[in-house]
Formats: sequence, structure tokens, C-alpha cells
Amino acid sequence: MPAVDSPGPGGGGNPLERLLGDLLQLMGGGLPGGGRVELARTLAQGAATGGQPEGNVDPAERIELERLAPVAEMHVAELTGMPVVATGESLEVVAVGPGAWAWRTIEDWRFLLEPASPTGSETAPGTTPGDGDDGVTTGSGGAEGRPEGLGLVDLGPDDLIAATGGEPGDLMARWMATMGPLVSGLQLGSAVGHLARDTFGAYELPVPRPTPGTLLVVPANIARFAGDWSLPGDEVRLWVCLREMTIHAVLCRPHVAERLRHLLTELMVGSATDAEAMARRLEGLDLSDPDALEGLLGEPEGFAAVELTPQRRELSEQLAAVTAVLLGYVEHVLDRAGTRLLGGRTALAEAWRRRQVDREKAERGAELLLGLDLTPPQTERGTRFVQGVLERAGEEGLARLWSSSDTLPTPAEVDAPGLWLERISWG
Repeated sequence: MPAVDSPGPGGGGNPLERLLGDLLQLMGGGLPGGGRVELARTLAQGAATGGQPEGNVDPAERIELERLAPVAEMHVAELTGMPVVATGESLEVVAVGPGAWAWRTIEDWRFLLEPASPTGSETAPGTTPGDGDDGVTTGSGGAEGRPEGLGLVDLGPDDLIAATGGEPGDLMARWMATMGPLVSGLQLGSAVGHLARDTFGAYELPVPRPTPGTLLVVPANIARFAGDWSLPGDEVRLWVCLREMTIHAVLCRPHVAERLRHLLTELMVGSATDAEAMARRLEGLDLSDPDALEGLLGEPEGFAAVELTPQRRELSEQLAAVTAVLLGYVEHVLDRAGTRLLGGRTALAEAWRRRQVDREKAERGAELLLGLDLTPPQTERGTRFVQGVLERAGEEGLARLWSSSDTLPTPAEVDAPGLWLERISWG
């Protein structure tokens, strides 16, 4: 860390300038990537449990899930034509409490917090995640939206004030650009913790996980949902297994997982380090009001709320296309499986839809922070695509959907399934 002389009690500048300068000095070379993960993980677990010790999963709930899981896996494999586990091994369903789910999820989503390069690419094989990564861009070049020569951690408070013309708004924007990766990591930890209180399993959000042989489920949340909607517990457990395993089968295909990881990382990292967009967002903000800054940093969507650049808008549209089609595909598989195993799923489907509609902003925090849109309109968009493919090419045509990276639909094709079939040379 370079030696920095902080302004003394009688130093120049207003209190906000001194505060931001002191914080930047404290950060020094930044917080290592592994430290960000640890902070996010601890925060997530604490938010999930309310800071209280978490008891063991009810053994009866675990036994019921273990009984139903093989049934669900067999039907998902048959209906999708894909093994639920790429290696062909049986999937292990792991029942956990909300706190353990939150801890494991932050670990599984480590790639969002520890990009190995400014472009958000993943850690190279044979390296330790986070080594030498302070989350701060200090040189020229880098991901789109990041200013050249940011280098704020190399400047003292007086230098920062001079560099920004002494304007608190400009100084705040530059401070946020330096702190962005850390703050977004903390926001992700908080959002995951709140999500853990309500999630049923690993894929409440369709984010790839690095453990293809296991599937997390949260029995306490499943039981509460069944009770709230007066639904038979076994039916809800089986439905959850069917839904989670369908998503798992898709996301275990390497080209799908790679595509989603790339889009999610570029959107999150780009938003967290876009100083220019942050500066625009700070325009008109009363920085003398502590509630204004607290509200800015506390918003669930975090830095993803900044105005998208054209490049990130395109990435966002591509992410929406893949996730919409995935949601529609899952609904199709659940309809068929529900007819087979549950005598239909009208009550379950309506309860799930109402749950998605009624979610509060805090419950959608992780979804918003990652730039995902999992609302009913997006599900309906994906359902229309699947129905359009089925009408033109049947189940055989739909089976091409996840076969390669080239068959993933573009945003335009999601709304025109005939174009997708034409592009993949169907028929």
C-alpha cells in the first residue's frame, strides 16, 4: 500500500470528502477476492438464519425426499431425453436448512465474485480463485464500461479531491467505482440470505452450479409452501423434485452452463465497475442526507440498476432469451410429468404462479442483482416459444433445443419460433 497522508482534523475539504478519502485509504490495494466471498457467505448465512443457530433437517422430511427423488429422476430423464446427471450416475438430493443453502449457494456462485480478469472470465485451471485479485481496475483497458487509468487506490485523499475538482458527487462516483465489486458482493450475500428463507431448492434462480451430482433442497420451505396453500405435502415434494431436476438436466449441459455463466458475469461485473453510469445515477442525489446514500446502496438490484450501455443491453437481452426459454421448457416438462404422476397440476401451477407474482422486492433481490427476469410474463414468453416449436416440429424438434450452443435461441427467435427452426435447418 503506498504511503498516504490523510488530512488532519483541520485539513481542507468537507466531511464527505474526508470520509471518502479515508475509506479509500483504508481499502489500500483492495479486498482480495477470497475475502469478498467470505464476507458474502457469512452475510448470506446470517440473513438466512437471523443470526440464530440452525437445527438439523427433520429426518422424516429427508426420508420422504429420498423416496420421491428416484421417481422424479426417472421421469425427467425420459421426458427430456437427457440424463439428469451428465455422467449417467444417480443424483443425490441433499436436504439442508436455509442457512446451509445460503452458505453453499455463495460458494457455488463464487465465479460471480472472483473473475480472474477484467473481462469477467473465470479463474484459469490450476490457479487459486482470488489470488492477486483485488477487484479494482487500476490500469488501462478492461471490460466495457470501465474507464482507463482509474487507479483510485493509488491516490491519497487530497489527490482524489483535486482529480475530481473537489466535487463530492464526482468523488463519490469514483469511490463507488473502486468499492463497487465489494459492495455488490455484500449485496449478493444479503440477497442470497433472504432468498434462502423462501427457496425450495438449488434452482430458484437458474444459475449453473459446479456440483452436477448433487441437488440442494430446503424441506422446511417446501413444507411451509404446502401448508400455506393447503396442498398435499408429498405432491409438492414430488413437484419440487421434478422442477429442480429438469433445470439441473439442462444446466448440466456444458455449453448451456458456459453461456449462462458468461452472461451473468459480464452483466454483474460490468455494472459494479461502471463509474460513468454510477456518476449519472448520483446526479441530483443529496449527499448530505445519510438516508439517500443508504437507500442507494440498499436497493436489491444494486449497481445493476444503472442505465445499461448498448453492449450490456444486448447481453441482458441474450440472458432474458435463454432464461425465458428455459422457464417455458420447464413448464412443458412439468405439465407432462404432472399428468403422469399427479393427475394434473392445476392447483400447484396456480400456487406457484401466485407466489411469483406476489414476491416482494426483497425476495427478488438476488434475481434483480444478477439482471435476471423470472416474472410470469417471461415464463409466458418462453411457453409461447415452446408451444410454437411443438406445433411445427413436435417433441422431436423441441429435443434440438439444448443440443448445442448453436441451437440456443436468439432474442428475436424466442418471439418467432419459426425463425429458430429455420435457422437450425429443421425439416
